[in-house]
Amino acid sequence: MNESPETSGIAKPTNAELDVLRELWAMGPATVRDVHARLSSAAKPLAYTTTLKTLQVMAEKGLVTRDESQRSHVYAAAVPQAQTQQKLVGDLLSRAFSGSLGTFIMQALSAKRATSDELAEVRKLVEEYERSLR
Repeated sequence: MNESPETSGIAKPTNAELDVLRELWAMGPATVRDVHARLSSAAKPLAYTTTLKTLQVMAEKGLVTRDESQRSHVYAAAVPQAQTQQKLVGDLLSRAFSGSLGTFIMQALSAKRATSDELAEVRKLVEEYERSLR
């Protein structure tokens, strides 16, 4: 599981890039202005140029695509959310937990007190996964 971003096909996004990706996954393709409006708030002001530069860097890394056919460039996530999350989880599993899925899951469950509904959902997902392996 020690693959580099180049060999996995997915660059590892920074925290700021993940913020941008979350907005693009929620909105779909958007202009810098649209992304900036969703990221910036009174509690967390952000310069427009910071959003622009982040998107430009993300385009260079292959995290987003850029449609330059219009005056305002339109950016879109280059990789689906699930694929990016799988890559990040796989990387964390490998680096922090030496590949131990059981330890990883127990730490995830202890990091945030799970509600009974959340635990039921986890059980259901595990059962569905087990059925898919048959």
